[in-house]
Amino acid sequence: MLITKLFLGFGVFVLGGFSFANPFSADNYIDLNTETEVAAKLQSPGKEIYADFCMQCHGANGKGDGKNFPPLDGSDWLKTKRNQSIAAVKFGQSGEIIVNKIKYNSSMPAMGLTDQEVADVMNYIMTSWSNKQTKIVTEKEVAGIKK
Repeated sequence: MLITKLFLGFGVFVLGGFSFANPFSADNYIDLNTETEVAAKLQSPGKEIYADFCMQCHGANGKGDGKNFPPLDGSDWLKTKRNQSIAAVKFGQSGEIIVNKIKYNSSMPAMGLTDQEVADVMNYIMTSWSNKQTKIVTEKEVAGIKK
């Protein structure tokens, strides 16, 4: 019995079951709180929604067109008017808004997105390009936004 255990232990050692590496080394763990990983997790579901519904007007780079469609990249409106931004995606937007000191007065139709899809695309926008917001938009937060 002892010989069997020794043989089995040696086999595991030879096949790589034993490592001389420090199991507590920082190299063996992934920090899920790094900015890049958080952004990637937040961007993933919303990226496709953005491509399907938003990119045609706001552009692949989020820069808008400078006259009819405001930029999302670096938008002061997104940063300072969180609830209005969510409402615009959820219900559509019409009327004058000022983004980065430029007036825009065009219309954005409601896209018919679910609350989760609105949250996903908002998180994509708010963590893409030069946008670095850290407070995520949740489905519950979107559900609380009323017309």
